[in-house]
Amino acid sequence: MTTIEITTIEPLRHREAMRLQTDELQYTLAMLRSLDGPEWSAATDCPAWNLQAMYQHVLGACESGASMRENIHQLRRARAFRKQQGGPLEAALSAVQVRERRDLSPAQIVEQLAAIAPKTVRGRSRTPRFLRNHAKLAVDGPVYETWKLGYLIDTIYLRDLWMHRVDLSHALNRPLVLNTDHDGRIVADVVAEWARRHGKPFALELTGPAGGTYAHENDSPGAEHLSMDAVEFCRTLAGRVPANGLLTVVVPF
Repeated sequence: MTTIEITTIEPLRHREAMRLQTDELQYTLAMLRSLDGPEWSAATDCPAWNLQAMYQHVLGACESGASMRENIHQLRRARAFRKQQGGPLEAALSAVQVRERRDLSPAQIVEQLAAIAPKTVRGRSRTPRFLRNHAKLAVDGPVYETWKLGYLIDTIYLRDLWMHRVDLSHALNRPLVLNTDHDGRIVADVVAEWARRHGKPFALELTGPAGGTYAHENDSPGAEHLSMDAVEFCRTLAGRVPANGLLTVVVPF
């Protein structure tokens, strides 16, 4: 397998990210339509969420992406929630999304997600380039930093949706359908950001359909050599699995 030098991985472009989000929504819906009633109650790696609550959150995020009015509504409710309960704004936003959709049945969640999915991608696609590149927002968890709006729209929303499909597979011990062009591209982008964040030499072999072999200055003394499943690599960086060494470097999802 060819080793990919980490500096050669192109960042996600807006149009590519929208295509990946379109496909990821369809993969998600296919999995959700295969669930039976009791499976929606399965616990997930997200604290306090079963599958039904997790996809109430996903639906809320998609509805926010499809409508500026809904986006503003959710942010206002989230800020009020955080003022009362404390914690990161991201957690407050997720809590609001779940709370406001708690009466939806699994069938309604799937129906509404299928209806809103194309509107979500269309809404995010139409965000002006100037705003994507220049509007910024402060983030207070799991990392504390400032993001460009484009990073949130193109990268974080895609990773969040993808990781929840991983959570779904893990919760039910179901095989995850993966392919190189889609999942491999998402994983490669995660690897590239992880490498930028720690800035140290390494060699990384990720196995499975979404995997690849990556390196940066791997002949340097002290370079860390890692080998693991590609999905488990991402679960580890996202805090789903205990980590050590360079794997303790957080990459936001």
